[in-house]
Order: sequence, then C-alpha cells, then structure tokens
Amino acid sequence: MTAAIPNGPDADVPITPALARALLADQHPDLANLPIAYVEDGWDNTVMRLGDDLALRLPRRAVGARLIATEQRWLPVVSPGLPLPTPSPVRIGVAGQGYPYAWSIVPWFEGLMAADAPPDADQGEPLAAFLTALHQPAPADAPTNPFRGVPLAERADAFEDRVRQVEARSGPLLAHLRATWDAALAAPIDLPRTWFHGDLHGRNVLTRAGKLAAVIDWGDMAAGDAACDLAAVWMLLPQLAARDRALAACGVSAATLARARGWAAIMAVMMLAGDARMTGMGADLMARLAEGP
Repeated sequence: MTAAIPNGPDADVPITPALARALLADQHPDLANLPIAYVEDGWDNTVMRLGDDLALRLPRRAVGARLIATEQRWLPVVSPGLPLPTPSPVRIGVAGQGYPYAWSIVPWFEGLMAADAPPDADQGEPLAAFLTALHQPAPADAPTNPFRGVPLAERADAFEDRVRQVEARSGPLLAHLRATWDAALAAPIDLPRTWFHGDLHGRNVLTRAGKLAAVIDWGDMAAGDAACDLAAVWMLLPQLAARDRALAACGVSAATLARARGWAAIMAVMMLAGDARMTGMGADLMARLAEGP
C-alpha cells in the first residue's frame, strides 16, 4: 500500500492500513474502528485519514521519526499563538506491532495543496500575519536545524551540487538565479533567533476557496534565521502584487529580503533536482524570483 515516491527515498518499513489499525487497537482502542484511508507518502511520513476529523502520521524512515519527535514536543507550544490551523498532535503513538517508530494522530484539515490551488491575490497580508505570529523568540532549548535557518554560506555546497544536477539534466539555469544567490550570501543576518517552520512550500500549505486554510508538516521547525520562511512569499503567492504586500506587511530589511530570496533560490534548485512531484513548483519559483520583488 505504501506507494513509491518518484525520485524519492524508499521506506524503511512497509506501512499499510492494516498496520495502522493494529497500532490503534493496541494503543488507542477507542479509535480503532474508525475508517482508515491511505492519503499519500511524503519523503518522511505516510499520511492516512482516520474517520472524518483525524489523520495518522507514521514515519516511513528513521529521519521521519526524528521529525515527528520535533512536532510532538514543540508544535503544541507554538501552535496556540498562530492565526492558521496546524496539525498539533491530539494523540501520540509508540513503536509496536513490529513498527519501530513513534507516530501521531493529528487533526484532519479540509483543503487543497497550495501548489495545486494557489491562494488568491488578497492573501499576501494573511500570509504575513502568520509569519509574524510564528517568528517569535524561541526558548534556549528549542531545536536547531542544520539545513534551515542557518547562515546561507553553510548551504553553499548544497546549492552548487543541486545546480550541477539540474544543469546536467536541463541545461544552464537562468543568470538571475546566480545573481540572487550571490546577493544572499553577501547579506548579513539582521534578525534575532526566532521560531520558523522551515518548509513552507506549496505542498505543506492548504487553501480553501482561495484562502489560506492550514499549515502542515512541521518536522523541520526550529529556531534560527526566519528568512528561510520568507521564501514562502515566492513559493506560495503567484501574484507580484500579493508578494509586495506580504513583504511590506512583514517589514523586511534589505538584507533580510536578499536572504529570503536566497532561500527561495536554493529551494528552487532543490525542487528541480529532487522529487518529480516538485519540479513544476521549482520552475514556478524561479519565474517568480525573476519577476520580483
């Protein structure tokens, strides 16, 4: 039942509705008779719908288990202050039935992925309000993330590696992407250490009737430079005017704008080099960076 991900990693363990039901029967028997429907495999987790109002998030590989642990510990701390719903766990499961990882029961949110149903042009300010509410000082013991919220110089090797992969497959990338990256590397970090989501692309944000509806998949959340999240302005908003309004509402400095564009640039090449489901998003992101702001 666990589907292969195009160009993505294999699962460490097969995950099926039968396994999910056995785990529920052992650990949450009051939920074990609810309908279970497979939804999707992400890179790190398998998602199944549980009844009408809940979902199961089961790590499909070891790194996913580490990300689930972050969500379980910290999302309930951050979520209450946010203006958009998040899948803060309502129940927690542990290893069992031959399955080796902790897992979560979370709310189910109706909506479409923003990658398939982008927000309307009036959603720049709501996105900014979400980012502002999230980007608050984090406690000393908040997690760090070696791939997000760090100085962009620490991601330079990864950027160059993905560029080589993309250019080997599709030819030279547009010159503006290199200029964007170089400007970002030169920009100092001028923000305090705050919470960030870390992966705000169009498959991790839901919309409903053109409005932002929920923000999901919080495994990368950590504390650091929130400019990595501001890349969402280009990843989520197709309209130039909406991006302008979002950045104005966030009140970003010139240095933060440059770093945010740099994070968008590395996300673009990662999408173009990775999971086949992401390549269209990467192409859209490159085009939006060229258009501005």
